[in-house]
Amino acid sequence: FLRGFDAEEDLVGSLASMSTNERIKAIQKMPETMRKKREIRNKVLKEITKKSRHRGAQCTPGAQGMSFRRFGNTLSEYFHQLQPWHKSLKIIGAEFGTSVLSYFVFLKWLLNLNIFSFLINFGFITIPQFLAAEPNNLSFTGLELLTGAGYFQQTVLYYGFYTNATISKVENGPSYNMQLAYIFTVGIYFVICFLILLFSMAKFFSRNFVNSQAFSVNASKLLCTWDFNITNEKAVKLQQKNLHTQIKEGLTEVNKEVVNFSVMERVVRIATHLLAWVASLATAVAACTGVYFLSINNLKLFMKGYSNDLERQTAMLVLPVVVSLLNTLVPFFFSWLGHVEKFQTPGQHIYVTIIRNIILKISIVGILCYYWLNIVAASESQCWETLVGQDIYRLVLVDFIFCLLGSFFGEFLRRIIGTTVCVRLGLPEFDIGRNVLDLIYAQTLTWIGILFSPLLPGIQMIAFLLVFFVKKVSLMRNCQPPRKVWRTAQMTTSFIFLLFCPSFLGVLSVIGVTVWRLKPSEECGPFRGLPSMYAAVDEWIKILESYTVSKWVVWIYHNLISSELFFFIISTVVLIVTYLYWQIIQARKTMTKLLHNQIIN
Repeated sequence: FLRGFDAEEDLVGSLASMSTNERIKAIQKMPETMRKKREIRNKVLKEITKKSRHRGAQCTPGAQGMSFRRFGNTLSEYFHQLQPWHKSLKIIGAEFGTSVLSYFVFLKWLLNLNIFSFLINFGFITIPQFLAAEPNNLSFTGLELLTGAGYFQQTVLYYGFYTNATISKVENGPSYNMQLAYIFTVGIYFVICFLILLFSMAKFFSRNFVNSQAFSVNASKLLCTWDFNITNEKAVKLQQKNLHTQIKEGLTEVNKEVVNFSVMERVVRIATHLLAWVASLATAVAACTGVYFLSINNLKLFMKGYSNDLERQTAMLVLPVVVSLLNTLVPFFFSWLGHVEKFQTPGQHIYVTIIRNIILKISIVGILCYYWLNIVAASESQCWETLVGQDIYRLVLVDFIFCLLGSFFGEFLRRIIGTTVCVRLGLPEFDIGRNVLDLIYAQTLTWIGILFSPLLPGIQMIAFLLVFFVKKVSLMRNCQPPRKVWRTAQMTTSFIFLLFCPSFLGVLSVIGVTVWRLKPSEECGPFRGLPSMYAAVDEWIKILESYTVSKWVVWIYHNLISSELFFFIISTVVLIVTYLYWQIIQARKTMTKLLHNQIIN
């Protein structure tokens, strides 16, 4: 015992004499548990503090730096543990595999994106508006939480409340141009989103397609994956389950069975697929037609007015409830079609279901955008932008409610039926395709609504956080792991690609038409009285032309931002780089196969 104590004292003394980087590396390389490493680190810091006191004031800055570093490390550890998905993702991956885990990873990614969006809009648009806001004289009844109208109409939630004046609290002091702040904040946010989506797709593509380690995945998992610092019994069991699931998925991918069908069986399968596609497309067309006629009649009734406020509030909810019902019930029909078609792999079933769902949801969103930009914008409303913002608010809120109800009726009641009434059915599986498309649909509505309701990302942020916990609890209690284990390395890449195209690119088209083509309302919003929202930028550039100092901004605007040639050159360079990168990928794959064959020989 005394020898061990002396050895530890010697170790602490030697570590204390090292530089900071050498000491950190030495502690990291120790074959000890994390708890033991922390104890050693704390003893070393105490030893350094004692020495610094004897040496006098010369060593004080170093000790302060180490104490700040220690505080930062501790704060980082606590912050990491406070994240709601810190432990949940590990448990989900271990119990249900990477296919179900990919949904929750995607949900976490969207949650972070909406947090970023909310902070930008709140900081650059909402906070300045508070300084120039007028008091709200409308009464709050509680129905506004469902409809988004009434009291909320005169708040920072909607476009129509924002001023078109230049905000200045001090005479001859700095001013804040709300028109420029509004359009630049939204524009820069979409540019940042474009880059985030692009780099995320590139990162996941590189990880899952280029460096997927298809030939050595099982060997590396067996020989190099285990973390010997894990000593907690629960953590050990969780790691074992996770490793077991990943090895099963890898083996399933390697040992794929190629089923040979007869000519008659192939004809039957092709006919089944064709009938399923005809049925799914016909359903999507019928749903879009219903939404179109309902939206037109809804606007007519809304413009006529109602005898009492309750009728008016109820009429507002008809369109979002019908749209959410279609988006909730029709995907169950698509999932049933997938089971009838009997795909060879679960991956084929999920991807086909996702494609059918994306056709349905994007078509419905397209019909709604046509209704907003061509019918509502041309109506006799005093502030059509606020009407659009209220519509999108109701769609987001009702879609969130139906998402929670879908977990209850689609998973909880299905479990009760499968375990009591009809035991043959068993527990349900988590429907990845339907749930992923629900997220993409909700995010698409949020992107469209940012221009008309700047605080909508904050509402979606809360909704996604609640969905994460509800889906996690429902998954753990109601669902069973997939019957067919399969590896889904490319799933997250596919989800982000679907979010980028057609969702994000379609939203950019809608925002572009609104900003460049549509005339803003005459009596509300920051762009009132202008021929278009973008006219605010043109007027600002004309003002800058009179200042010599700002000539470079004017040059950039005329020669880069307003130049079609500039964007054509950028697009050409991007396409060339993409082509070269693709050729490099193909060469790497060919080289990997050759090396693999050499190893076999």
